[in-house]
Amino acid sequence: MTHGIPQPLDERLLRATIAIAARARKNGNHPFGALLTDGEGRLVLEAENTVVTDSDVTAHAETNLVRIASRTLTPQQLAAATLYTSTEPCAMCAGAIYWSGIRRVVYALGEDELRVLAGAGGEHPLLTLPSRQVFAHGNPVVEVAGPFLHDEAATVHADFWT
Repeated sequence: MTHGIPQPLDERLLRATIAIAARARKNGNHPFGALLTDGEGRLVLEAENTVVTDSDVTAHAETNLVRIASRTLTPQQLAAATLYTSTEPCAMCAGAIYWSGIRRVVYALGEDELRVLAGAGGEHPLLTLPSRQVFAHGNPVVEVAGPFLHDEAATVHADFWT
């Protein structure tokens, strides 16, 4: 379900996360990418998924980004930031985002859409827990926008999960 209409800046930045996801795939990892902007929409950080190359199941693009951001930015900068991601954050990543203090998330491909592309269970298990549900249990609120750009975001996953 789409919540809101993406702004041109959001679309441009989501396309950048899809390019980061393509780079992650090229580097031998799962096709996920994320970036962080400041309160003015300027790029601050970016990260790709490194689960395979780092031999770390927690090295999702969003958690990699949050680790860097929480070491280098102030709580005020984090609260004003927006995290953009090529695919809706999983429950683990949503928790990391929440605890970092980032209060806005925009994503391209929904977790339900990823589930269709990847197939449920098997070699690639997926949690069926939308990020909105995770964020809904927190206070303060995390604003979530997406899914957007389904076709573009799905392209980076083509033939990956089979």
